[in-house]
Amino acid sequence: MQKLVNEVQKIIENSSNPKLIGDAFKFAKEAYKEKKSFSGENYICHTVRVASELDKMGLDPLTVAFGLLHGVMDDMPAPIKKIKLYEVEKRFGREITNLIEKVSDLTKIRYSLAIINLKERKTLTEEKIENLRRMFLAISGDLRVILMELVSRLDGLNSLDGLPEEQQKLYSIETLQIFVPIANRLGLSEIRRNLEDLSFFYLFPKKFKWLRDNIKGEYAQREKYLKKYLPLLKRYFKKERLKFIDINYRAKSYWSTYKKFATHNMDFNKIHDLIAVRVIVRDIKDCYNALGIINKYYKPIPEEMNDYIAKPKPNGYRSLHTTVFSEEDKIVEIQIRTEEMQKEAEYGVYAHWSYKEKINLKNEGEKFKWVNPVRSQTELEKLQKKQTSNGVKEVPEFWKAIKIDFFPDRVFAFTPKGDVINLTKGSTPVDFAYAVHSDIGNHCESAKVGGKITPLSYVIKNGDVVEIITSKNKKPSRDWLRFVKTSFTKSHIKKIIEKNEPNFVFAIPNFIKKTIFEIAERGKKKKEEKKLIKTEGPRQIYLAGQKGMLLHIAKCCNPQPGDKVKAYLAKNRATVLHKFSCSNFQKILEKFPDRIIDASW
Repeated sequence: MQKLVNEVQKIIENSSNPKLIGDAFKFAKEAYKEKKSFSGENYICHTVRVASELDKMGLDPLTVAFGLLHGVMDDMPAPIKKIKLYEVEKRFGREITNLIEKVSDLTKIRYSLAIINLKERKTLTEEKIENLRRMFLAISGDLRVILMELVSRLDGLNSLDGLPEEQQKLYSIETLQIFVPIANRLGLSEIRRNLEDLSFFYLFPKKFKWLRDNIKGEYAQREKYLKKYLPLLKRYFKKERLKFIDINYRAKSYWSTYKKFATHNMDFNKIHDLIAVRVIVRDIKDCYNALGIINKYYKPIPEEMNDYIAKPKPNGYRSLHTTVFSEEDKIVEIQIRTEEMQKEAEYGVYAHWSYKEKINLKNEGEKFKWVNPVRSQTELEKLQKKQTSNGVKEVPEFWKAIKIDFFPDRVFAFTPKGDVINLTKGSTPVDFAYAVHSDIGNHCESAKVGGKITPLSYVIKNGDVVEIITSKNKKPSRDWLRFVKTSFTKSHIKKIIEKNEPNFVFAIPNFIKKTIFEIAERGKKKKEEKKLIKTEGPRQIYLAGQKGMLLHIAKCCNPQPGDKVKAYLAKNRATVLHKFSCSNFQKILEKFPDRIIDASW
């Protein structure tokens, strides 16, 4: 425990808001007193390691505190979770509470993998896995949530020994299929490497052991040679008057090495980049100067030359790669990059994921400004001077916290079998049914969400498990057209209705249909109002299913019995009833969605 306290003390001493970190640790320690991690240790040990890693990345105090608190809602029934959320919000504010809620919701993505037997997992196509990744991004909605979950996942992989083999493999499959590609899209290569190797170890232990045993001598031999090679390379640079910042080398990850071996029939002689030399220089001009010097003194292999500066990889990676024959006729791969490129390669959240997700950065540049971590040398020098003078560590630009709706127009839901259905936002169970198959939509009778019967007009949320109940005798209803969202669904419903209503000799113009519908609705509404007033009084309101609660009627829209209404919980805890169509209410809904209460007459 003392080691734990010392680690937290380091974070506090390094923080610009030590009180927040201290308070978060005390709260977390109490919240986790009965909670254990995979290894059997108290969960606080895990969250302190997560917070420490986030702090090393240069994240702000709020995000580090979030790292300490991220698991306080795990495995709680909904009523208790609401109480705990209120407690956290009162103590730490809405922003941290919102982040914790999102992390808690991320457990939904495990549904698809958890219900499929390991032997059957081959049925998960790339399309299904990709939809799970998209669901992950859609639910998280905040860069900090993604970073914390990746760091937490990495720490969890280091503690899998206490789990049964089946669960170890499931956790590893989740990591390789969901988390590794996301880490790659965000440019987190160091985290990605570690996630890959640990997953490889648990998922394919025999292959991992074979590779480690067979490659150990090869690594040692190449490393021994590079220790002699680097001083000579430095001498050539000095002779040509090229100033470099650093020259080092790094071994390729086991997972990447194994995949590469598999494409070369497991032949060690065909793999040249088990250990790659890295040359770090001041600017792009020096990258090309360094390449010229290397090719001057060593014979290059032309087909192994790659310019990822002029043409970066789809994941945003930038560097010059060349493979040469050294003095002893050994093959050496060399990577040349600037400090900024090195920073991007290790920790940068870069715009490459936008390429994969088809996000137009040109049109949405301001919204996604955070994805470009590059700073000019002048900016970096100013930052270093600022940090030296005031002793406060500034959060790097590319790690600044930003809330992002990654897929603002989409919603992702599960079938009971674990398939992910990608829908237009605002879709209902009827839209879901038609997205699965038109026959299911045509015979849709009712729906369950999370095991509970819901109206067919229910608006689906990310991560919902939707079950459609069908009946051979059920046919699409004209009423469905009032709430379904997708044009695909509407066209199918209209097609069946027209087929089953042959008495129509001619099509009634839309404006006449609209007028008839509005007259009928007004008559129906007045009839319902009179009935409600007669039976329950003029202002009998139900709030969240409860009646007899004190409320105020909004003067701006003056809702009447029969109007579609919602209630708003104001700062002074007064409940105000608005028409749903009220313009003032729509502004409140957009700004304070968490303060809206369901209401009905």
